[in-house]
Amino acid sequence: MAGFNAASPVEAEALLLSCCHSVRWAERVAAHRPYPTVDALLAAADEAGYDLSRADLDEALAAESSALPHPGAPPAARTALRAAHAAYESSFGHAFVISLDGVSPGERLDQVLAGIRSRLGNEPEEERVVAADELRRLARARLAFRLAEALTPRHSGP
Repeated sequence: MAGFNAASPVEAEALLLSCCHSVRWAERVAAHRPYPTVDALLAAADEAGYDLSRADLDEALAAESSALPHPGAPPAARTALRAAHAAYESSFGHAFVISLDGVSPGERLDQVLAGIRSRLGNEPEEERVVAADELRRLARARLAFRLAEALTPRHSGP
């Protein structure tokens, strides 16, 4: 946490942009440093996510890409996922976003396919609300991961 708080605004915003590609979101979260705890930072990131304008959300969603299946997934599953992503992107104009935080690796493909199928029935404005919520959850998980990664000691040798 100390490293994030002490980082230059450019460095902090770059880290934040790697979690959610909304410049306004990253600037807002970085501007409120220092954060006393990781939980306080994550809460601020959530709050800033709720305040994304339509343009901010469009910017963030434009930077997302559809998740690829595990390389070991059967060909039929890979084909089904590609088709589902194409249908979603054709309907809504952006990549399908879903937070899989807490979903076991073996269940992720099924969760993504089920999510796309269920959300394809949404009206565009309803789907924007769902996508925004999923994007907030993704940003939170990515940020927590990057902070934990920064706190993990690196070993330079055996």
